[in-house]
Amino acid sequence: MKSVKATKAYLLSLSVLSVFACGLPTAAVADSGALGSAASFGVFGGGAGMTSQGLHTVINGDIGTTADTTLVTGYHDLNAVFTETPMNIGTVNGTIHTAVAPAGSIPNAIAAAAALDIQTAYDNLSPAALPGGIDVSSLGGGAGELGNRTLAPGVYKSAPGTYAIQGGDLVLDAQGDPNAIWVFQMETSLLVGGPGVAFPQNVILVNGAQARNVFWQVGSHATINAAGGGTMIGTIIASSGISTSTAGNVDLVTLNGRALALHASVTLVNTNINVPGVTAVPVVPVEAVIPPVDPVLPPVVPATPGITLTGTHSADVIAIAATGGFIHIQNNGGHVAVTENGSGTINILNNGQLVTVTNTGNGVVTVNNTCIAAVTVTNTGNGNITVNATGTLPITLTYADGLDHVYP
Repeated sequence: MKSVKATKAYLLSLSVLSVFACGLPTAAVADSGALGSAASFGVFGGGAGMTSQGLHTVINGDIGTTADTTLVTGYHDLNAVFTETPMNIGTVNGTIHTAVAPAGSIPNAIAAAAALDIQTAYDNLSPAALPGGIDVSSLGGGAGELGNRTLAPGVYKSAPGTYAIQGGDLVLDAQGDPNAIWVFQMETSLLVGGPGVAFPQNVILVNGAQARNVFWQVGSHATINAAGGGTMIGTIIASSGISTSTAGNVDLVTLNGRALALHASVTLVNTNINVPGVTAVPVVPVEAVIPPVDPVLPPVVPATPGITLTGTHSADVIAIAATGGFIHIQNNGGHVAVTENGSGTINILNNGQLVTVTNTGNGVVTVNNTCIAAVTVTNTGNGNITVNATGTLPITLTYADGLDHVYP
């Protein structure tokens, strides 16, 4: 037998749902009635545009902005590519609408109509249009905390003005009614994930609940799982911007709903958005394509030049042969830096510390550094230089006279 308290809570949830369903036009129960021409949009960036980061963002629906195409970055649809890079590729399995696109449409008409309908939906979901929302603290727990809750259909208001889903998931229980509706009203922000950035959270639908019937009316900005991962449910309409995950995260964020911003941009990082009623498309990882770099330097002479580096310790070795010649290095000690801009061969065996050689002529330079010593050689002529550093003091050689020099 149900307790008196449980029975009252159940009756309260039914009465609230009845008030909500009667307070909105009948058509508002469906997506098309609540959002009008914006029903097909998975993302809308107001007049500020949209940005996608990462390789795994997929929007199963349309996206749009009343701004110019230059404010859409990291996306492509079947018609056009919008400022994608090898590391930022967002797939739109619909159409990207801006002030001037897609080609052949009346400039700004579709995006402008969607913006007006999103604003209308935002107003219709507000406390002014739907007063008497349930303060979740009356059901126990924090007034602005939705984590670790199971909520019946209804209109829910936030006493502190913010909502967070932290420390656990939010479960929405339709109690067998596929037309059950949830509206969450907040004056300022929505935060999903945490506490801390390492804990994504989820919204879970049970007993016939549907994503198309969940609405989030956000007075400022919505942040969805900044650490990546997790599944969010419902249509988010934010007065300011919306962001999912954070740049650099690879764990996929899933939003079964929409991210619609009125006056700021929408930034998605590796996010999959499934507009209710649109068939989801599996996310296939995209391999980064790095454009080839045209060679700047002329071909190396001789025909089979090379640089051979053998480092048996953790020392740094830097070798540059800009116009030809071999550089052979076996490094068992300190740092080695070699620049060879001629056609000569430089052969260095280093068992000590620093060795710096610059050869801009055609001579052959051989350096054997078998002890702790710093060797600096500058050869700007054509002469050969052989250095055998067996002591502990630095050896510095600078010659431009074209002669051969040997220093045992």
